[in-house]
Amino acid sequence: MTVEEYLHSLPSDQKEPYQKLRQTILEKLPEGLEERIQYGMIGYVVPHSLYPAGYHCNPKDPLPFLALAAQKGSINFYHMGMYARPDLLEWFKIEYSKVSRHKVDMGKSCVRFKYYDEIPHDLIARLLGKMSVRDWIGLYEAGRGKGGRTDS
Repeated sequence: MTVEEYLHSLPSDQKEPYQKLRQTILEKLPEGLEERIQYGMIGYVVPHSLYPAGYHCNPKDPLPFLALAAQKGSINFYHMGMYARPDLLEWFKIEYSKVSRHKVDMGKSCVRFKYYDEIPHDLIARLLGKMSVRDWIGLYEAGRGKGGRTDS
């Protein structure tokens, strides 16, 4: 599946908000990341040209960093940096509470947006500016060396 095929397959109620969130990501995407389909969703990865070791779970895969998925009832945004850096996660939760009347709905690295007209694009843009590809690689390697949280 290609990115375009994925976009075409979105449910009609998710097409516009998903594409708007994708555009926010593309505008603020840290330099060096590439957009592609990974794990059945649109992913933003560190290519092998920047990180030849790839993802430890399958070194043939590039190192994942961000992803955007359409699920039943939500648009899910994944940011591995928030999973690896508790201070960044805490910052996001605090800032989210300032811009949304809803409690943040999160998994480990996943933010589920159920109210499509209330996706905090400015907050996502700010979040994307807080970690470079180099920062992510450093965190990933440090976590791997210590048996840290990037092992999921």
